[in-house]
Amino acid sequence: MQKAKTIWFNGELKPWDEVQVHFFTHTLHYGLGAFEGIRCYLTENGSSAIFRLPEHIRRLFDSAKACLIEIPFTPQELVQACVEVVRENELEECYVRPLVWLGGGSMGLGSRTNPVQVGVGAFAWGAYLGEEGLKNGIRCCVSSLARISHSQHMTRAKISGQYVNSIMANRAAQISGYDEAILLDGDGNVAEGPGENIFIVRDGELRTPPRSSPILPGITRETLLTLARERAEELSITIIEECFPREDLYLADEAFMTGTAAEVTPVREVDGRKIGSGRPGPVTRALAVAYQDAIRGRSSRHRDWLTPIEVREPA
Repeated sequence: MQKAKTIWFNGELKPWDEVQVHFFTHTLHYGLGAFEGIRCYLTENGSSAIFRLPEHIRRLFDSAKACLIEIPFTPQELVQACVEVVRENELEECYVRPLVWLGGGSMGLGSRTNPVQVGVGAFAWGAYLGEEGLKNGIRCCVSSLARISHSQHMTRAKISGQYVNSIMANRAAQISGYDEAILLDGDGNVAEGPGENIFIVRDGELRTPPRSSPILPGITRETLLTLARERAEELSITIIEECFPREDLYLADEAFMTGTAAEVTPVREVDGRKIGSGRPGPVTRALAVAYQDAIRGRSSRHRDWLTPIEVREPA
C-alpha cells in the first residue's frame, strides 16, 4: 500500500503517520467494528467520482447498528469525509475505506463505555484479483469452510471480525494454487466468495443466490442485477435469484464474481472443471462493459450513482 498524505480521523484530516490507536483498543482484540470498501474512478470527462457512495455509507450505518454501535457523525458528514480524503490526497482513482471501531477503555466483552472511533482512509489499488483475472478469468475452488449462517452471525452486516471466515477460505485457496475460494452455505448451496458475490449463466438464465441466503447483499451485486434487467431482452436472459448447488456451478456456461474490489471478475475454472469454454462468456463480457460504462460516467442512465470530487480552486 502506497502511503497517502492524510487520513480523516474522528472529524478532522490528520497526517498519515499521526493516526495511531492504543494497544488496548477493544476492536483490535475482539473484532467488533464495521467497515466499507468503496471505489473512486476517473470518469470520461476527466474528473474523479466515487461510485455509489451514499449506498455504501448507509450500509456502514446499518452494520454499526447491528453491532449496537452508534456512530457519532451523520451519514452526510461521512459522505463528505470520503470526498475530502480523496481530494486532499489528490487521488484520481482509489479505494476508500471507512472504518468504525471501539477504542481503548474497558476490556470486558460486553463493555458499552469504550469511545466509538471513526476513520476514513484512501489508497491506490488496482484489480483485486489481478488484471489477468479481469481479462481472462480466475481459477476457484470450493472451500472446506462454510459461509457463516444467519443463526451464527449477522450476515448482511460488514462486521470486521466476521471476515476471519473469509480470510481463512481465501488463504487456503491460494496455498492450494487457486486464485479465490467459493463458500457454500450450511445446506450445501453456493453462497459467495470470501469478498465477492457470485453469478452463473446457463441456458439463458442468469442466477445468483437470493438475499435470504447467508450472503452479504453487495452493492455491486445489486448494480449488476439492475444492469442485467435493463439488458435482459438484448442478452436473451432471465434473471433469477435462487439457491443452487455446487453442481450447477460446475455445469454453468458462464460464471463471474462481483464486488467493489473485484468489480466483475470472470470465473474460468472451479475445482478443476472448466466453466463453459474456459473463457469469459458473452453475458459476462456484456455486463462487465455495462459496469465499466456506469463507473466511468459513460452511461447517462446512471450518472446519479457517481459522487463527483470537485477540485477546490486555488486561493
